[in-house]
Amino acid sequence: MRLAEHCYRSICAIRGPLVFVERVFEARIGETVTLLAPDGQTLEGEVLKIDTEQVLIQVFGETYGLDLEQTSVTFHDIVKRAPLSRHCLGRIFNGSFRPIDGAPMFIPERWGAISGAPINPVSREYPREMIETGISAIDGLNSLIKGQKLPIFSCAGLPAQELVAQILAQARLPGAGEFVVVFVALGLTYHEYDFYRRTLEEMSSRFVAFFNLAGEPVVERLQAPRLGLTVAEDLAFNHQMDVLVLVSDMTNYCDALREISTAREELPGRRGYPGYMYSDLASLYERAGRLRDRKGSVTLLPVLTMPEDDITHPIPDLTGYITEGQIVLSREMQQKELFPPIDVLPCLSRLMQHGIGEGQTRADHRQIANLLYQYYAKGRDLRKLEAVVGKDGLLEEDQKILEMADNFERSFVHQGNERRDINQTLDIGLKLLGEYGVKLP
Repeated sequence: MRLAEHCYRSICAIRGPLVFVERVFEARIGETVTLLAPDGQTLEGEVLKIDTEQVLIQVFGETYGLDLEQTSVTFHDIVKRAPLSRHCLGRIFNGSFRPIDGAPMFIPERWGAISGAPINPVSREYPREMIETGISAIDGLNSLIKGQKLPIFSCAGLPAQELVAQILAQARLPGAGEFVVVFVALGLTYHEYDFYRRTLEEMSSRFVAFFNLAGEPVVERLQAPRLGLTVAEDLAFNHQMDVLVLVSDMTNYCDALREISTAREELPGRRGYPGYMYSDLASLYERAGRLRDRKGSVTLLPVLTMPEDDITHPIPDLTGYITEGQIVLSREMQQKELFPPIDVLPCLSRLMQHGIGEGQTRADHRQIANLLYQYYAKGRDLRKLEAVVGKDGLLEEDQKILEMADNFERSFVHQGNERRDINQTLDIGLKLLGEYGVKLP
């Protein structure tokens, strides 16, 4: 432990949000620093890299106007921490944890490192119990389970923003326990920011929000998800709440990571993204989970836009390796004017079976989901055959399955802004199967 803070005036270079300091006697990775300019401007930063006596600092803010010779850098021997309290509920902050809702900053009860504390695998509780999103295509066929990390893959131009707002407003946890949503929005335009603000105004105080606008420092885009997850961990494991963390859009986060990596002159990996992007994303996603003998939970629902609609792009590809499934939005479904435009066939929730069934949702949940998948998949295959031989060239039984697939999209997947609980979702699925003579096993 250091006995005192160290102050230096040996900045040798400034490159965007990065500051290089020479002849540093003592420092450590992740240490918080303060930069004081001659005009009184104060900026915070964090130690990114140490190379013998040269230290690389990432600044949280704009470095424009800093003087190489007169700016002082103070090393504090502490890591970046977030103020934590139950009083953060109902509040909106920016990417540096400053209030932007017009109310004063709350008094913290404790401080927590934004890097989080790794969960011992032995202490992890297996994810169980379903979180209702109010979306039939998710709740009925790809259920979100407490403690799970389930990404939403979108494409440019699809209504992912509207879907996020709907989940934000409609998500519920059946049964007892406090349920809270932590919402982190990255790289927003002013139009998107206003849209989400109006959504949050209708949610009373069961949320905490962090907004990073497109024109704000790119470094805050890397910091905001960690602040949100730190708050989520505190609410979950210290206040015994069940917390759903919504992060949108992780593509903006990864682009910010690439921008910082380029400024650091690191060797690029796939498509110019840094080679450590996998471990960086894992350091966020793996903070979701449950602990043994604790009532709280952190469930993660990251949203990302697939560049060029390519699901093999490094961002969705690496996300898929770390998470437990995916929800995929489709242009084809959007062209049919269906909302939400979820293509259920490539969707998957690997932990669904641990949160449904008798005693949790309904005893017939799994059978209904399996039959809907089975007949819809057959109907999708028959559409290809119909394109060749025409509808009249199909067998009568195949025409029936084809019609059932169309009705499945119109009545089950499409729901507009309506919220459906799990019983309504399963009843719609059961009614659809019954109309075509399909009985549960």
